[in-house]
Amino acid sequence: MTSDDAPQIHIDSDWKAEAQAEKERLAAAEKEKEAVASSDSPKLPPANFQGLVGILASQAVMGLGAVPDESGKGVLIDLDGAKFAIDLLTVLEEKTAGNLTEDEAKEIGVVLTELRARFVQVTQLIAQQMAQPTAGGEAGAGPGIVMPD
Repeated sequence: MTSDDAPQIHIDSDWKAEAQAEKERLAAAEKEKEAVASSDSPKLPPANFQGLVGILASQAVMGLGAVPDESGKGVLIDLDGAKFAIDLLTVLEEKTAGNLTEDEAKEIGVVLTELRARFVQVTQLIAQQMAQPTAGGEAGAGPGIVMPD
């Protein structure tokens, strides 16, 4: 083999610059894609302790009459569901005791106090309405409260 027959090595000194430019183009395209995706979807609150307490509290409040009946004549009461959500909050409070900030501990305490008071209030209202005679003269659920089957 002669020196003319030896393979020639051609070194492209711009390969690093081209690779960097391609990397920047891909990063810009990804950033644009994320911006479009985030603008289309609703903003969710941060996943934190307050959010968890809020979701469980919302479930309890819904079970205590925040949801109107389909007929529009009253509210839907789910005491078992509300009690379950309150019990979950109680477990959360117990299991996180000593690991919460002062604000978090105060928040869950206030939420539980308010939910328990509302639960008692709604339970008493249901008992009063159950004792009231209906149009037929019998005791019944009365107007305004729909209990789930």
